[in-house]
Amino acid sequence: MVSADATVTGPALARLKTVVDGLGDTARLEHVGGAFRPAITGGDAILGGGVRCSLGFNVKTPGTGTAYLLTAGHCGNATSTWSTSGGQVVASRVGTSFPGNDYALFRCTADVSRPGEVDLHNGTRRDIARAGDPVVGQTVGRSGSTTGFHRGKVTGLDVTVNYVDGTTVTGMIGTTVCVQGGDSGGPLFADTTALGLTSGGSGDCTSGGRSFHQPVTEALRAYGVAVY
Repeated sequence: MVSADATVTGPALARLKTVVDGLGDTARLEHVGGAFRPAITGGDAILGGGVRCSLGFNVKTPGTGTAYLLTAGHCGNATSTWSTSGGQVVASRVGTSFPGNDYALFRCTADVSRPGEVDLHNGTRRDIARAGDPVVGQTVGRSGSTTGFHRGKVTGLDVTVNYVDGTTVTGMIGTTVCVQGGDSGGPLFADTTALGLTSGGSGDCTSGGRSFHQPVTEALRAYGVAVY
C-alpha cells in the first residue's frame, strides 16, 4: 500500500502513479486527506523548547532501575529538558533519533511518581506490563495530551512516511487512530502491552485520519531499557 497525502499533486503525483502502476498487482495507491506531519505544538503536558509533547512510557534499566521516559524523537530534538505544566523540570535528554527513526530517551531528574501506566483520560489508568509488536488488523489504543484516548486498527507495518516538512521516517506502525498536534510521543498500546510511540499523521479527531507510530521495541533495544 502506498499512501499519498493531499500535498502530493501535479507532476509528483503523476510520477508516483507511474511507479505504483509499474509494480502491477503487488502495489496499490490510496489518497489520504490532509498532510502527514509530525504531531507537535506549543502547550502543556511535557513541555520544553517552546513545544508540548506527550510522555510515551516510563521505562528503566533492568539492572540498576534508573528511571527514564520515552517520547518521540522529533520532540527530543526540540529540547534538552522536559517540565510539567507546573514548571517543574522532570527529565533531561540522554539521546534522540529523528528523522529515520522517531524516538528519544530522557533521564528522570526529579523525585516525582513514575508509575508504569498510561492515562486513559477518563479518570482511570492502564497498567503496562510488557512490550511487544503489533499485527495488521489488531485493535489498539493511543493516549495523548491533546485528544486523550482513542482506538483504531493497525493498517500496516514497516511503513515509510514522508512528512510535509521534508523529513522521512521508516519502519513505522500505520493505524486508523486519530492524532493531533501535541499528541506526539504518546503511547500506542493494546491491553497491557506497549506497542509504539506516536510520530505523526493526518486529519484530526473530529473528522478522523491516519497516524504513524515508532515501534517501541526498537527504542527499548536501542537504549537498553524496559517498560514496567
